[in-house]
Amino acid sequence: MPYFSHTVQHIRSSEIRELMKLATRPDVISFAGGMPNNNLFPIDEVDEIILKMDKEKKKIAFQYGPTSGYPPLLDTLKEYLRKKGLPVDTHKLMITTGSLQAINILGMAFIDPGDLVLTENPSFIGGIAVFKAFQARLKGITLQEDGLDLDELEKILETEKPKILYVIPNFHNPAGIIYSKEKRQRLLNILEGKNIILLEDDAYNELYFDEKGKELSQPIMSMDYKDIDIVYTGSFSKILGPGFRLGWMLASPEIYEKAQIIKQGIDACSPNYTQVIANEFMEKGYLEQYLKRIRKEYAERKTLMQKALKKHMPKEVKWNEPKGGFYFWFDLPDGIDSTKILEESIQNGAVFVTGKTFDPMATKNNNFRLAYSNMEKNQIDKGVKIIADAIRKHLITP
Repeated sequence: MPYFSHTVQHIRSSEIRELMKLATRPDVISFAGGMPNNNLFPIDEVDEIILKMDKEKKKIAFQYGPTSGYPPLLDTLKEYLRKKGLPVDTHKLMITTGSLQAINILGMAFIDPGDLVLTENPSFIGGIAVFKAFQARLKGITLQEDGLDLDELEKILETEKPKILYVIPNFHNPAGIIYSKEKRQRLLNILEGKNIILLEDDAYNELYFDEKGKELSQPIMSMDYKDIDIVYTGSFSKILGPGFRLGWMLASPEIYEKAQIIKQGIDACSPNYTQVIANEFMEKGYLEQYLKRIRKEYAERKTLMQKALKKHMPKEVKWNEPKGGFYFWFDLPDGIDSTKILEESIQNGAVFVTGKTFDPMATKNNNFRLAYSNMEKNQIDKGVKIIADAIRKHLITP
C-alpha cells in the first residue's frame, strides 16, 4: 500500500466526531453537539420558497454555478454585510461550502509546514484540525473573560513571526465569551504593520440575546484599522441550517484571487441549489423574522441551563454566563480530569465535550463545554445534575 501523504499523516480523529456517535443514542442527554435544534428550522418558509419558485430559477438551482457564488446571493449578502459596517466595496466576497472551507482555503493559501499559527486557547476544534493538517506549528493564547490575553500576544510577537492569528470574537466556540470593544481595538493596534493575517471567524454573530450583546458583536473587520490583512468568515449554518453547507469569506482582492483558484480545485462551486434557496430566504425578509424566533428560543435554553447550574453544580466549578451563542465553558479545579467526569457522566446518561478537545496542544483538560442549543428544554436540568454529580465524586478533598 502506498504511504499516506505528510498532510494526511497529521490528521487525527476528532473527539467530537466520536462523541457524536453517542449523541444519537435516545437514552443519552447530549450537551456535545454545537448545532441548532432540529425543531427550530424554518421548514415552512423553505417549503413555501421551493413550491413557489419558477421553473427557470429551479433549473439554475440544479446547475453548476460560478466558483465565487450564485450572483444574486452575493449581491444580497453584500447588502446584509454592509449593514454591519463591513468593507464590501473594497474587499471581495466569496460563497464557501460552510465557513470551515474558508478556513481550509486560507490554510492552503498561506501555511507551509512549520509556519506558526496563533489561536485562542481554547479554540474551535475545526480550525485547530485544519491548521494541524497543513502542518502548522500551533500556539494557543489564553482566552480571558473579555477576549484574548493581549499581553501574552505582545510577548509572543517580540520573538515570533506568525502567519495567521485565528479568533472567534463573538459568542465564542467553545468558551461562550464575547470580546470587549477595548480588546478589539487594542488587538488591531497590536497587529498594525505586523504582516499577520487576522482570521475573524464570526459564525455566531447574529445569536445575541439582548441589545447589549448586539452592540458588542460588531465585527472587528468593521472597525477602523490600517495596514492589517483581515479575512472575515461567516456561515448560514447557525442562522438557517447546517445542511445548506453555505458560508462566506470576505477578503482583500489579492487574497480573494488566490482563494478562488484554490476553491476551483476543491469543489468547483458550493451547492447552487441551497444558494438559490438562501437568497430567496433573505430577499423575502424571512431571515430577520427567523432570527428573532431563534434568539428567543436559545436565550430560554441558556436561562434554563444557568438556573440548573446554580442549583446543581459544586461551588468549586466556575463558568461565565454567555450573552449569546450556544455554549457554556467550565473551569474545574486543578487536578480534575474532565475525561474522567465524562466517563462517569456517560454511564449515567449525559455526554459533553472535554477541554483538551479545544486546546491547540491537546493537553489542558480541567475544562469542558456544554452546548444548550440542540437540547430539549425539559432535559436540561436532568442532564446538568448528572454531570454535576459526576464532578462531585471526583473533587479532591483536603
